[in-house]
Amino acid sequence: MSDSLPPYAKLLQLRSERGADGRRLFVMPFHDDVIGRPGFLHGGAIAGLLEFAAYGELAEALHGRGVTPKPISVTIDYLLGGKDRDTFAAATIERLGARIANVEAFAWQKDRSTPIASARINFLLGPAA
Repeated sequence: MSDSLPPYAKLLQLRSERGADGRRLFVMPFHDDVIGRPGFLHGGAIAGLLEFAAYGELAEALHGRGVTPKPISVTIDYLLGGKDRDTFAAATIERLGARIANVEAFAWQKDRSTPIASARINFLLGPAA
C-alpha cells in the first residue's frame, strides 16, 4: 500500500496494516521528520496520521461507489504528548449518508485505551472527478 500513499504520508513513513480485529490500522514510526519538541511528536504529524486513518476507513467503505470525499470540518483534540515510539491510529465511520460522512479517529501509542489524540472529520461526498 505504501506505493499508493501521497507524498505527505511517505514523509511521515506511514504504513497500513490490519489489526487483530481485522480493521485497518495506520502506523507512524518515530523518526526525525515527526519530531516536535525534543523527544515528542509534532502535533501536525499526529493530525496527519489521524486524517489518513479517517480517509482510509472512509475510502474502504466507499469503494466502487464513484464518490469522492472532501473534508468539510476537522477537529483535533490533543490528549497526551506523543513520545518517541510508534504511534497507531484507527477510525470509525459514525455516519455514512448519501452526501455527508462523519468519521472519528483515535491515535495511541502503547495502549489503545489511552489515546494521545482524537479527530472528528466531516466529509462532503460528491461525484468522482
